[in-house]
Amino acid sequence: MKKLFLIPLLLFSVTGFAEEASKDDWQNTTISDATIKKIQEAKYVYKKCVADEMQKSPYQKQESRQATETIVKQCESILSKMRDVYITEKVPEIIADRHLKQMRLQTTRLVLQDMMFNEASRSVQ
Repeated sequence: MKKLFLIPLLLFSVTGFAEEASKDDWQNTTISDATIKKIQEAKYVYKKCVADEMQKSPYQKQESRQATETIVKQCESILSKMRDVYITEKVPEIIADRHLKQMRLQTTRLVLQDMMFNEASRSVQ
């Protein structure tokens, strides 16, 4: 008798759990071509800012980590403009923040690598 009662109860609980899991699943979104173009333009401006900052002579004399931190901070305001583009286009904030964090980390790694190379080449000469 208890077995007959437990089987439907277990089946009911499994279907309830499946409904909860589907709420957290990825929901595919679409971003318009105009939005993608705006984001790419903002990304270009950010990378151009970083490249221009790297060329300045005071950074060439600093230690590579310190110079990298300063360069990235100088161009941080451009990332906030890119975030505004995301929010204006109704992209979820968590997705926008993840993309900006990813871009910031990749750029920081590349800048640090380049600054370390420059610092090493100066010490060899």
